[in-house]
Amino acid sequence: MSYSKDDLKRRMDGAVDSLKSDMAGLRTGRASAGMLEPVMVDMYGSKMPMNQVGNVSVPEPRLLTVSVWDASAVSAVEKAIRESGLGLNPQPEGSLIRVPIPELNEERRKELTKVAGQYAESARVAVRNVRRDGMDALKKSEKDKEISEDERKQHEGDVQKLTDDAIKQIDTMLSDKEKDIMTV
Repeated sequence: MSYSKDDLKRRMDGAVDSLKSDMAGLRTGRASAGMLEPVMVDMYGSKMPMNQVGNVSVPEPRLLTVSVWDASAVSAVEKAIRESGLGLNPQPEGSLIRVPIPELNEERRKELTKVAGQYAESARVAVRNVRRDGMDALKKSEKDKEISEDERKQHEGDVQKLTDDAIKQIDTMLSDKEKDIMTV
């Protein structure tokens, strides 16, 4: 395991990107095409992401529509949305499925902010694990006489800066999502 700043940055960015998609799936009071991204549709004997079976659009602030490409898949898509745990009630009309976004009550909003916090903490843990891997690689490189103590200290500073930047992004995303969820 050798130290690579680019690799550590890529892995930390991966944790942040993963959080972005998790947060997009968290429902606020407004419709967002990203809400259905985590929904997997069971068809043709396998699970497929929503974007491979239809086109998701947002015609109104509180309505999503899924235009299903294969008319025989409408019931599978409807079932996947209904069972997704997002609390949505899809209404099929031919090959189009309307998905009204219900109003969020205060209790559900608080629940969603807790979930957002859990997502953010998981991302922070992932970033800290990448940091630990980087620090371990640096110590090993120094022990194996591949780099000097000064180089190790300099690189550790770089790793810490990458970590701080990633954690700051995560905290900002969490703060924005909490505001988004709690705004009526």
